[in-house]
Amino acid sequence: MRSYIALEEAVSFSGLDARRSPFLMPKNIEPGFAADMTERLPDIDTLRLAEMDAHNIAVQVLSLTVPGIEAEPDATRAVENARYVNDALASIVHGHPGRFAAFAALPLQDPEAAVAELRRAVRELGLVGALVNDHIQGRYLDEPEFDGVWSALEDLGVPLYLHPGMPPADRWRLLEGHPEMDGALWSWQATTGGHALRIILSGVFDRHPGARMVLGHGGEFLPFQLSRFDSRYATIVTPSPLRRRPSEYFGRNVLVTTSGILAASVIEALVDVMGADSVLFAGDYPYERTSDAVGALERADLSDEVKDRVAFGNARALLRL
Repeated sequence: MRSYIALEEAVSFSGLDARRSPFLMPKNIEPGFAADMTERLPDIDTLRLAEMDAHNIAVQVLSLTVPGIEAEPDATRAVENARYVNDALASIVHGHPGRFAAFAALPLQDPEAAVAELRRAVRELGLVGALVNDHIQGRYLDEPEFDGVWSALEDLGVPLYLHPGMPPADRWRLLEGHPEMDGALWSWQATTGGHALRIILSGVFDRHPGARMVLGHGGEFLPFQLSRFDSRYATIVTPSPLRRRPSEYFGRNVLVTTSGILAASVIEALVDVMGADSVLFAGDYPYERTSDAVGALERADLSDEVKDRVAFGNARALLRL
């Protein structure tokens, strides 16, 4: 069985809870699932490593679980907590040589501080990129004040993983009466995909052609709409036209992972649409079972060479592991 590098693997830190503003978890989470996540998220040496070993996960790329630093309304506290989290992530990575890497948490409430923390996390702590849980207090990464973050990502040669987050940025009437639609079942993919599309259409990757953005969950609904994006974009007038068709940023600047994708046929389709070098494995631990995530790729009707690229080769190249 091949080895895997898993890119979207969540962790929590009990010490962080005492440092940040209170956050209320959604009320519709099944109690047994919530209890299991409460046990697994902070664990490193017992449940996590055992599951990794059982399914040939050579490396987990850790990141702070939702709602992350982004839910903190106080900018000063966000800066302090990001440093705390990144130091804790680095401690795990350095304490388990070869088994873990990590994406930095960023205090984007203060964009200049976020740039400084990103540079510290990569250059001093050895982290391999950053993960952002969607919006930052209702602000999106296409806004001009975040241009320095994209410049730093490009300069450092590390990706930004745009991940779903909570709470929602605004009240969405579509969800009224259907709380089950809110969260990982549907709304997170829609809002994060929309955020990613804002970034693309704003010209971020024209200004920063070397920057890379990673989208989980099969690309948050976007890859299978590429031809429509192109056809509809060609019919509108925009004050700052893109240098390329919208679809052409996928596979160059935008990569996707298999987190939460447990169907072999969907992985096959992702490879077909995005290209074999643009799809990376992610287990979404502990929110999905590692056995299901690995099994989906193993069952896919893809060559062993392509499976190796998805399983570990593309991550190794992107993150320089």
